[in-house]
Amino acid sequence: MLWVNVRSLIDIAIVSFLIYRILILLVGTRAIQLIKGVVFLTIFAGIASFFRFRLLSWFLGNSLLALSFAVPIVFQPELRKMLEELGRGLLSTHHHMSDDEADMKIRQITAALSYLKAHKIGALLVFQQEEELGEYTRTAIQLNANITEELLISIFWINNPLHDGAVVLNRYSLIAGGCYLPLADAPEISRWYGTRHRAALGVSQVSDAIVFVVSEERGEISLAVKGKLSKNLKDFQIEGVLRHYFKGGQVVTGWKRIVTSLKNMFWPDITEKQNGGLVK
Repeated sequence: MLWVNVRSLIDIAIVSFLIYRILILLVGTRAIQLIKGVVFLTIFAGIASFFRFRLLSWFLGNSLLALSFAVPIVFQPELRKMLEELGRGLLSTHHHMSDDEADMKIRQITAALSYLKAHKIGALLVFQQEEELGEYTRTAIQLNANITEELLISIFWINNPLHDGAVVLNRYSLIAGGCYLPLADAPEISRWYGTRHRAALGVSQVSDAIVFVVSEERGEISLAVKGKLSKNLKDFQIEGVLRHYFKGGQVVTGWKRIVTSLKNMFWPDITEKQNGGLVK
């Protein structure tokens, strides 16, 4: 009997650990929204079964069955990434960034944006947050380089093969260049704003990325967050956004990351804080 209990505990521990790993890999991706939908469908199916609503039970049961076939197709990039990371045994961990390191990166990016703006060189910088942008960086030119003013300027220099695409960065490195992003279908955007601004809005609509756009026609910098565009940013506003990104928005990991994401999934904070006209 004791052996059976120990074996059951080991069995439960292994399954719990696997669920924990899978949740860590899913949190921060589009697949987490699918989990929300499946949970609600399952709850409704249980209610329908309890009250013996035969038609509703049949409909919900077939919907869940259809989802089991649709998931591998729709979320193929996320599932592939999850299996790759499980195979490598990696977890989403980040080393602590010192204030000096963060200040250095902020200075490098701010100087690059100022130069691009002054010389009217078009640019598109995408700052990755909790939601990884592997579906856009995977097909681009992998860089994995230190964030420097010279590198950012050279990427968007005229006639550089990568200047037409976007660069994707995280808090620690420049991940990839020449990235092509989804364009936003936003008729309210003025016709004076071209492909770069629509791409910035597009990726900000499908992820939590922060996107800076430098206009080569007007020589101004815009910011796209949560599908909204803030135009003609001042230098102090750019520095404030970068300071919040590198110092105030560190990625959380482990159980805290899972609990926070699940809380936001079911009880989202619908209030938007304003800071100098910019959406945080």
